[in-house]
Amino acid sequence: MIKAQVLPTPIGPLSLLVRDDVLVAAGFTQEPKEMFVRLAPELQAEGMQVVDDLGKVSRATTAYFAGDLDAIDALPVDQPGTPTRKELHRALREVKAGTTVSYAELAERAGMPRTAARAAGSACAQNLIAPFVPCHRVLPSTGGFGGYYYGVPVKEWLLAHEAASRS
Repeated sequence: MIKAQVLPTPIGPLSLLVRDDVLVAAGFTQEPKEMFVRLAPELQAEGMQVVDDLGKVSRATTAYFAGDLDAIDALPVDQPGTPTRKELHRALREVKAGTTVSYAELAERAGMPRTAARAAGSACAQNLIAPFVPCHRVLPSTGGFGGYYYGVPVKEWLLAHEAASRS
C-alpha cells in the first residue's frame, strides 16, 4: 500500500507518497493522486491511502522547509528508470543544497560525457521525487532557470530558500 500525505510548505502543498518508508513520489500539488498516477502500474496496483503523518519523512520534510537543508538527504528514495537515468538521479542527490550545476556538469558527475547534457535534462524532466531528488539545482549553462515541472517560480523559490538558509 502506498501511503500519502499532503504537507503545507511556504511555496504550496507538497504531496508525499511512501512505500515501506521509502519515498516513491513527491511533488508540489494538493492532490496526491496526481503523483500516484505517475507511478509504475505495479505500484498503482497496491492502492493508495492518505494518512495524517508519514513519520520520519514528514519530520525531515518539515525540517527542510524550516531551514535544515540537509534533513531530507538521508531519506531513501526509489523511482523507475534505466540504469543511466538512475545514475543521473543518484548524482542529483549529491548536489548539495545551496549549490547548482549545469546539465553538462550533472552528466559528468554521473560518469557520462558533458555532451550527455540532454540525457541529464531528460532525467530531470522525468524525476518523480521533487525536491528530494533535487532537479531544481540544475540550471542551463546558457543562463536563466530553465524549466521545472512545478513551474519556474517554485524552482526559483527553492533555490532562494536554500541560498538564504546556507548564509
